[in-house]
Amino acid sequence: MNMPERRWDVVGVGCNSVDLVCVLPALPQTSGPLAKMQVRERHVFCGGQTATALATCASLGLRSKYIGVCGDDENGRLIREALSRSRVDIADLIVRDAPNQSAVILVDAATGERIVLWDRSDRLLLHTRELPIDALESARLVHLDDVDEEAAIRAARVARAAGALVTTDIDRVTARTSELVGLATHALFAEHVPAELTGISDLEPALRQLRRGSGALLCATLGDRGAVALDGDTIVREPAFHVRPVDTTGAGDVFRGAFIDALLGDAPIDRALRTANAAAAVSCTRMGALNGVPSREEIEAMMRQD
Repeated sequence: MNMPERRWDVVGVGCNSVDLVCVLPALPQTSGPLAKMQVRERHVFCGGQTATALATCASLGLRSKYIGVCGDDENGRLIREALSRSRVDIADLIVRDAPNQSAVILVDAATGERIVLWDRSDRLLLHTRELPIDALESARLVHLDDVDEEAAIRAARVARAAGALVTTDIDRVTARTSELVGLATHALFAEHVPAELTGISDLEPALRQLRRGSGALLCATLGDRGAVALDGDTIVREPAFHVRPVDTTGAGDVFRGAFIDALLGDAPIDRALRTANAAAAVSCTRMGALNGVPSREEIEAMMRQD
């Protein structure tokens, strides 16, 4: 069997977003003095799970292609322009008669932590019949979020059949999450997901339970505590880099993009986690998701600090 030509280092299938970022003196509460406050700053930034991960990959020199759906409104135009400026190929980005996915992100000025309030029209659903099979088959790696789950699962099957690596960005649990995890070569989760999938509250035993049904390397991102991976039977932990966060929006997506770059460079897992943690730390020092994507030089400088 002849292997397809690898025209792309990474093809990403998933969501994009245009975010209204509001910087507040603290995160709001439903009563008391924090129930009403003045907005300190307002910004409009582009982001979204897969879009930000792909922009990170492109910043690090990978041939990167984005597959997804955007709206035909002003926000859709903004996301197309932002991805193009980031040198991400958008030839297969579908433009639909709908408002683009958007979010209002409330950022605590003191900590950089945020609350995300998002909205996405059902008309932005990516259908399996719309997947460009030739692009998926010509990728070294296919990266998937879990927003359009049916399309993600189909894309994972195509990629695995073509011999590509498959990475994931999973931050919710549905009836089909285990199916998507089982198709990944490297399954990356938000911290809460392994517990929800297994019913085991302790992370390491939860990852080991998941490993019984999957041959994938399993990784969970832990925010300011770094990341942990189960590589075969070996647990690998890497601490976060300490920075003063300005905005943590998109840090997990940047982590995934830098992890993909390290993975395609054949880095050992501890090095891949450390590199991804450094990239996420740099992103936290700037406002916005795509706006926070670091360069390779910035990541290397962060790694030299420890």
